[in-house]
Amino acid sequence: MSSGVCARSSSIKGISLSTILVHPRWEAAAELATKVRELLHGSVSEVWQVSDWEDDRIPAHMPGTDLLITLGGDGTVLRAARNAAPHGSPILGVNLGRLGFLAEVQPEELKRRLPDVLEGRCRIEERAMLEASPAPAGASYPALNDVVVGRATVGRPVYVDVSIDGTRLAIHRCDALIVATATGSTAYSLSVGGPILHPTSRDIVLTPVSSHLATARPLVLAPDTRLTLTVGADKGAMLSVDGQLDLPLEGGVSVVVSLSPHTARFVRFGEPLEHYARLAERLDWLRVVRASDNPELFDIDGLNGPQ
Repeated sequence: MSSGVCARSSSIKGISLSTILVHPRWEAAAELATKVRELLHGSVSEVWQVSDWEDDRIPAHMPGTDLLITLGGDGTVLRAARNAAPHGSPILGVNLGRLGFLAEVQPEELKRRLPDVLEGRCRIEERAMLEASPAPAGASYPALNDVVVGRATVGRPVYVDVSIDGTRLAIHRCDALIVATATGSTAYSLSVGGPILHPTSRDIVLTPVSSHLATARPLVLAPDTRLTLTVGADKGAMLSVDGQLDLPLEGGVSVVVSLSPHTARFVRFGEPLEHYARLAERLDWLRVVRASDNPELFDIDGLNGPQ
């Protein structure tokens, strides 16, 4: 798909149903939702609005949604992605949170950018997702960021037996094991030393947290990898999905993790390489003051000459 044209529609006629997902505790989100409805009026036939904490109501609004607008932080976007992915609904994230890794626009940009979306002046970026299946329960849980198997009790490590495509890799005595997507590589995995992947990569990152083994290191695995994480028989653990869904795991239970057949689809306006500029900004990598701005704060061995 070429940049500059939305994959779902290249004209305003392609978007007939829009859903607005709103963070329920932020007054600014509720106020902005009213403005979004006004901006969509006359261009979109039907607009739904739902709280991102109403897990029982969100799925009912997803079928047929041509554009999902999130008003909140990254947590709101994570919920949106898990619900929208099976339906292929594109997500436009409006950042009202702190970092805003996943959102595309700030509230003050929305009036200018929303017409661009409706008229197809944007691109769709697809992000890989994971699927976690505790065995033998049979349930399956999608994740955009990560799947974590970790200790259930503070101060006691968890033992996790890791197999990759049926081959036993290691038994980790650790606080947790993180299985992350490229999107999740800038979340929990990053905070414990995991690598950063390009957001459209389909590779999987396996990152141990406080592993007792000094040789334990993060691994980047191929997209078709099938991971099996088995909790030690005498230890309980917790399964966390995107940090929003926590499930207890009994000793001996295995969790199978692989790429989901679905992807999260995000509305983007910039070119793909702009990701690195955004990454540098979000992670505050450009803190050094330029010599031209303030020579006294950036003088290495008299490089700037006598003061």
